[in-house]
Amino acid sequence: MSMYCLILAAGDGKRMKSKKPKVLLEVLSKPMLSWVCDACKKAGAENIAAVVGNGKEQVTEFLGTVGDIATFEQTERKGTGHAVMMAKEFIEKARSDKGDVLICCGDAPFIDEEVILSSYKFHKDNDNEVTVVSARVDDPFGYGRIIRDTAGGFLKITEQKDCTEEEKAVQEINSGIYWFKPDSLLLALSGLKNNNAAGEYYLTDTIEMCSKKGAYKASNSNVVLGANNRVQLASLNKIARDMIIERLQLSGVDIPISDGVMISPEAVIGADTTILPGTIIKGNTVIGEGCVIGPNSLLINCVIEDNVVLNNVQATDSKIDKGAKAGPFVHLRPGTHLHEGVKIGDFVEVKNSEIGKNTCIAHLTYIGDSDVGKGVNFGCGCVTANYDGVSKFRTTIGDNAFIGCNTNLIAPVNVGDNATTGAGSTITKDVPPNSLVVERSRTIVKENWEKNSRRIKKA
Repeated sequence: MSMYCLILAAGDGKRMKSKKPKVLLEVLSKPMLSWVCDACKKAGAENIAAVVGNGKEQVTEFLGTVGDIATFEQTERKGTGHAVMMAKEFIEKARSDKGDVLICCGDAPFIDEEVILSSYKFHKDNDNEVTVVSARVDDPFGYGRIIRDTAGGFLKITEQKDCTEEEKAVQEINSGIYWFKPDSLLLALSGLKNNNAAGEYYLTDTIEMCSKKGAYKASNSNVVLGANNRVQLASLNKIARDMIIERLQLSGVDIPISDGVMISPEAVIGADTTILPGTIIKGNTVIGEGCVIGPNSLLINCVIEDNVVLNNVQATDSKIDKGAKAGPFVHLRPGTHLHEGVKIGDFVEVKNSEIGKNTCIAHLTYIGDSDVGKGVNFGCGCVTANYDGVSKFRTTIGDNAFIGCNTNLIAPVNVGDNATTGAGSTITKDVPPNSLVVERSRTIVKENWEKNSRRIKKA
């Protein structure tokens, strides 16, 4: 099969009151347009295009990060039919490839692989010129109704303002998702009129021009949901959040209380892992089995192995091996790798560093751009001074070293295996293995200093 997916992404979204185009506003920290693109890809579509308009630069830039997606600009807002006209070249390509065209909305994030494939099968099995994807909702107000004959055959879509009292009671509505044969779509677009109060070309009018049409009722009613303002966007976030939490719970993840929990749809979490309140998991984070994450932790694009404990930890683009523990109040910045059994205590920041197996960094310490061996112990208040104001340098610490309290390691510097630094030392030279180094300036006491100091006189 050859599927061509055309995403309508030219809406202004003025009611969102945002500098971003509406399709780039996020559901669970993921742009709505990204949800739609991912669904099309998962369904097997190799040809995807988007119609862009307001904020086209932002949308085009985003699509460049998603994959090979063509764009067509709608310079004037003349309705959904007009938007599709802008992609005539894409539709003609589908025709030459003997494909079919899926049209969907970039601000309706809950279209999914199952709906795309099931509706496409229905479209092909019935040899339809157009297939409308519909859904049943409890409150259909404001939506176009799917009108069927007594045998259940699809007749037409009637918009809310044109419904009779009988039609208003219909709960099957138009989702805004359509399959078209490209020949039929091109012919219908060529005859589309804008004889209406708004002077717009409506894509729904093309359905009346197709002789063989059908409506596929999706089992997932969420496919119809979009957002026109921040209140509706918040509702989409809640639906998506609950949907993902339920899926994870059914797969064996323990989320005893979901208050403040938000998990990316791409996240993978193993069985018997516990997610505690206030935890946010973003991006392509992968978490193993038997972990305890939270409370109040933020993970972004991290890989976490089994039996890890993270309490009040913020971690980005980091890897944490099995059995490691961190927290509370720990910041793991990009490029951090905590090896097996590492222990990180309170108020510690690690950046772009390898921390060896069973190393302990107890508290109040900054480790940046460092390669730390196994079994190292850091006292309180240690710092690897990695930046001289112009360039950054690395610190290397060997296995089983002991870094005394308030040690400053001025990179580039190497501390050998089994070496010890005296508390309060500022280390500027390499330390040989198995040695003790104490690097402090001599104590200078100036009596009666404060009598003549500017600070005291000012006070």
